[in-house]
Amino acid sequence: MPPVVTIGYGGVVGSGEIENLSLSGLMMRTDLPLVVGRTAGCEFSVFGSPVIDVPAVVVSRVGNLYGARFQTGPINQILIEDAIGSALTSGKASILSVHELGGKKVMRIVGGLVGALRNDFMHSLTRVGVDEIDLSGVTAVEQAGLALCLAAVNRHGVAIGAQSDVFGGAWALAQAMPGGNSPESASVS
Repeated sequence: MPPVVTIGYGGVVGSGEIENLSLSGLMMRTDLPLVVGRTAGCEFSVFGSPVIDVPAVVVSRVGNLYGARFQTGPINQILIEDAIGSALTSGKASILSVHELGGKKVMRIVGGLVGALRNDFMHSLTRVGVDEIDLSGVTAVEQAGLALCLAAVNRHGVAIGAQSDVFGGAWALAQAMPGGNSPESASVS
């Protein structure tokens, strides 16, 4: 379930769901008719964090999906950093990035290796191209995340690079399963 955000806008209070959260802003779905360039008040808590109450300028809209950039002070910035850090450490949030290192494209995953990464993961594999996956920052693993890695290795020839202890243990078990290293075991398209 996406975290809920309470939105104050033009004298009306409504709600929405947070689709994506970063240090600089958020992407949210709401039925409120927000206008690009205007400021809305946003109040939310992610995975048990203290309530964060921050104004944000609406910077983009596609249907009922809005992008907003925070106008934070130092306290809100610390609360947002702490909430994101805690969510990554617990594996309840994830960051997927692709970098070019030493002539290779390396996908790095921090936080949870979860099925919710599927779209970004598969886009990186099939459209961007990835040579190696760095999983040294993985703090939690779901079966769907392991299936993504199996597909990357078996169908796309990607190497598994650095691994956290959490990922390494789960990966060893996945590969020890009957058919765990075969292309048929990776049911991700």
